[in-house]
Amino acid sequence: MLKDEIHGPIRPVAKRVRKLLVVVDGSPESKIAIRFAAARAAHITGGELILFHCIRPGEFQHWVAVADRMREEAHEEASALLKEVAERLHSYCGVSPEIIIAEGEPKDELISFIVSQQDIFGLVLGAGAEGEPGPLVDCFTGGEVSNLPCPVMLVPGNMTYEQVDAMA
Repeated sequence: MLKDEIHGPIRPVAKRVRKLLVVVDGSPESKIAIRFAAARAAHITGGELILFHCIRPGEFQHWVAVADRMREEAHEEASALLKEVAERLHSYCGVSPEIIIAEGEPKDELISFIVSQQDIFGLVLGAGAEGEPGPLVDCFTGGEVSNLPCPVMLVPGNMTYEQVDAMA
């Protein structure tokens, strides 16, 4: 019964950091999710933002020197992308995001990162505008979601920046 589940007034909310985690992968749905997460972080008390990018492991690792150079280039490209996104977000809403670059399978690295943190307020993902929603959305709307220590927010990929701004 609902009455039994509501025990009284909520305790006063202590000031605390509320970090929203968003995946940056360059896709159109990712861009909408990033804007939503940044706007929400700017409007919630203690709101902060983490930009997460995962570099998939190289497929050809026959020569160590070549693999190392490919890895280095991937990190440089990811750093440049995240730095540009961070600068735009700061101009957009004043939020200066934390930047995380992981290497491995995105789903596994994202879960590992979330579990290792104590202050993730929510994971924000963008769903594809057409067709399938995307592998991360599939993962985090399935069985994995019950193992997370934070809520998952899905932003429809067909939303416009104007719609996102109006909601924030």
